[in-house]
Order: sequence, then structure tokens, then C-alpha cells
Amino acid sequence: MLTLSLFWAWFSWNAHRPWKGKPELMGILSFIFGMLAGELGLHIIALNILITAAIVAFGELNGPADSLGLLIALGSWLSLGRFYFRAKQSEAIMRRAVTEALGRDDYPQTPDALSYTPDSDRLLKPFAFRHPRVERLRDVPYCDVDGRKLHVDIYRRRDCPADAPVLLQIHGGAWMQNLGSKEQQALPLMTQLAENGWVCVAVQYRLSPAATFPDHIIDCKRALVWVKDNIAQYGGDPNFVIATGGSAGGHLSSLLALSANAPEFQPGFEERDTRVQGCIPFYGVYDFLNSKAQRHNEGLEQWLASRVLKKTQSEAPELWRSASPVSWIHEDAPPFLIIHGEADTLVPVKESRELYSQLKAASKNPVAYAELPDAQHAFDLMISLRCQIVVNALCDYCYSLHQSHIEQSEEAPVQLVEEVGGEQSPA
Repeated sequence: MLTLSLFWAWFSWNAHRPWKGKPELMGILSFIFGMLAGELGLHIIALNILITAAIVAFGELNGPADSLGLLIALGSWLSLGRFYFRAKQSEAIMRRAVTEALGRDDYPQTPDALSYTPDSDRLLKPFAFRHPRVERLRDVPYCDVDGRKLHVDIYRRRDCPADAPVLLQIHGGAWMQNLGSKEQQALPLMTQLAENGWVCVAVQYRLSPAATFPDHIIDCKRALVWVKDNIAQYGGDPNFVIATGGSAGGHLSSLLALSANAPEFQPGFEERDTRVQGCIPFYGVYDFLNSKAQRHNEGLEQWLASRVLKKTQSEAPELWRSASPVSWIHEDAPPFLIIHGEADTLVPVKESRELYSQLKAASKNPVAYAELPDAQHAFDLMISLRCQIVVNALCDYCYSLHQSHIEQSEEAPVQLVEEVGGEQSPA
């Protein structure tokens, strides 16, 4: 009992004090256990209580050492429960970020946007992504590259309205095979947005080590072009697309949004319009060159050089620059809402702080940043208190951004008629 309780004590300690130094393997372990503690803390406490009850029932709890272990375990459970419910702090942070991201002074009123109360019924089922009103169209082909078909999955309401806004989801996984796929990520967000009448498109793209950058972003742009050409037959509006993704998907979604119409990322379809109407990147790497010393170790650079870019910075500085979203920042960047967990041990939170700072200084459109206390990397993979709060706020944000787009689209023809009429009216 004592040994087990010491592990639980470390588990709780790691949630409060995640490892952000060297060796990097400790950071990976800290991420795994910290993410589980932050998003499944109540389930883990319940499991620990059941294990302890079984130990007691079989008469294995005896002596002062086991009694001390029980006390340590109780303290760990209380600490972990307190840590889990600190996620409520995210609500005020997300509300401020959404307000800023919309360029408003107050939080939007969205009576038509569906949201979920993160109550016990919701939180007890962290993997209950499916909803009877939402259908998933699997493996719809969008292009053929080197004899291999690439696919998207489409999530939409069964009674999806016409001209529904579109979310383009780019999965993470360190740009590598077997570390992430379109079937695994952003399911809470895509399902809830689909319930709200959106069409959500999860993209498959070529992965390293077989793929070499810029293969990854070229495929994402091909998927966007396919959406613009074909999404209307699935109920979507090709003129309103929001890009999102986490980790490597955060990098690729922001790069896609900032490098619109860049010919080097659109070989064979250089003339196509690859603009999007907004971007919501999660905990991504945005500066491969590490120009602001965001990262204090060389692990990522070595990974990129050996597996993704396959050239070092000294061998191909322009390639590394072009792969960095911060290198593409410009005044006409679309609206951005950047999200990162303060406790992230895989991607330093300074990556998002710098992207926000530079975008805020340059862009004419609203830019906002939500830094979530205690949140680890990949906190949004499952339904949790924190994830549900974030998803509710993003549904409000996406709804309001789309409404603004509709209003601007309706105003534009009126202004054009007035201008034309003014030119043709007699003096």
C-alpha cells in the first residue's frame, strides 16, 4: 500500500509541478500523466479508491507502513480533485479571449448556439463523442498523390442546413506516421460544432518519415481547395472556412492561414484561392528557427532536421524559415484565436505567446490568445471539465464570426449597388 500511495502522491505532484527541463524523456512522461490527471482526474480518483477498497477487503492493509500509505493516498486524492476543478478558471479566460478575438467589448450573446453544461452526466463519459444527430462520412477521397489516395472525414448534422459554415481540422502527431490521425483528434469540438449546424472536415495528409516538408502543408492546401470545390454538395459553404488543429496540426493550420496563395505551397494549383476566414491553432510550434529562444533544448530541432525537413538549419535556412508560421505574418492575416496550456511540457507556451505578440502587432484583423492554467498538451482529446469549457466558448466564437461574415456579405452588394447607382445618376 505504501509503494502504491507514493506513486499516487507523485502523480498528483506531477500535475501541479510538470517537468519542463531535461532529460526530455521526463517531459514526455510528465505530459502523459499530467494530461490524464488534468482531464481524467475524477476517474483516476475513483479507480484508486476501488483499488484501495479491494486491498482492504482482502486483508492486505496492516501495519503502520500501510496506515501511512493510506493517509498519503487520501491526501493525494484530495489534491488531485482540487487540481481537476481548478479547470473552472478556464471559463473566464476563454470568455476574455473570445471577446478580444471578435474585436468586441462584451461577450457575444449566442442564443442559437448549442452548448453543454459540464455536469456529472457529461463528465462521466469522456469518450462519448458520438451523437445521434451527427453523421460521419468516412474516407472521402480528396486527391491522389504518387498513386496514393488521401481522404477526409466529414462530420455534419443529419439535417444539415444549406450553406453551413465549415471547420477544417488538421490533426497533430509530430508530423509523423503512427503518432496521430484524422480519426482521433478534436472530436469534442467537431461533434459539437456539427450539432450546431457546421460541416467539419478532418484532413488526412502525408506524414514523415516518408513525407518531407513541404509535403504536409501542400496536402492541407489541396484539401482546402477540395473543400472549396466540393463541400457545397455536403451542405457546406465554400466561402466560409475556419482552419484549426493541435500540435503539428496547430503549426499546419496557422501556416495554411498565413501563407494563403503562396505558390511554393501550391505546386500545380498556384492560381487557386487558399484563403480561410479564421484560424484556431492549439499548442503548436510556430517558429522552427527558435528566434526568440522559446525552447531551451535542441530536441525539436534535431527531430525536424532528421525526420520532417531532413535538412539542418545551416543546410537550408530558407526552408526552415518558410516552414515557420511567424515568417508569414502580414497585415491581412485572418482572425486568430490561439490556445495553449500553461503546463505544456512538449511545446513551450512561449511559442503561442510569441505568435500572438507578433500577429497582434501586424494584423488588421482581431487576434486573441487564451493561456489555460494547468492545461497540458493535448488537453482537448477527450471530454473533460476544461475541454467542455473551451469547446463551449469556441462554439460561441465560431457562431459569432460566421454571423459577422453573413452581415458583411449582405452589406457588400448594397454598397456596390449604391456605388454603381451613384456613378450612373445624373449630375
